[in-house]
Amino acid sequence: MDKVFVIGRDEIPSKVVLGAGESLRATFVALPGASAHLSLTVELTGEGAELDAAGLFVCREAENVSIEMNVRHLAGRCRSNQMFRGIADGRSRVRFNGLIYVEQDAQKTEAYQSCHSLLLSEGARVETDPQLEIYADDVVCSHGAAIGYPSADELFYMRSRGIPEQEARRLQIISFLSPVLSRLPEEFYSLIGFQS
Repeated sequence: MDKVFVIGRDEIPSKVVLGAGESLRATFVALPGASAHLSLTVELTGEGAELDAAGLFVCREAENVSIEMNVRHLAGRCRSNQMFRGIADGRSRVRFNGLIYVEQDAQKTEAYQSCHSLLLSEGARVETDPQLEIYADDVVCSHGAAIGYPSADELFYMRSRGIPEQEARRLQIISFLSPVLSRLPEEFYSLIGFQS
């Protein structure tokens, strides 16, 4: 199953259970101009279940975006991947809270989680809290988070090649968001504020 959800517009279940061999590929989008909250628990209860979740947030003014992901590996040989990317500008506030839980009997689990955010103003704030809770001993799991400003070196490089500053900044943002942006239909590009 492959789905795109707009947080705050579409009905998103608070809990999804994936049985043996089932898979879910979901992309969550928080559009600019509105505050949004996502709280989702995904339970992988059968061997071979797979979750591929990605999220994108674009905050420009004073929006508040909150994302809570709780991925629970309750059976062995399951795989999950969470990838969130976003930008925060103005006085926006973003909070990401992600948990990967691996039960003792969930051997051979593979679970990955990342949340990378780009700050475009000094007034914007992003808080990330990635967590691993692992009780099995034969697993491959990782999590990570990064928050930073656009690279001045990249901007200088593009400007030195004749690209105007505004276009260079736009290209930096699109490049940063592209791992999640590429999962979306093109009609979302204009909703987010970027043309393809």
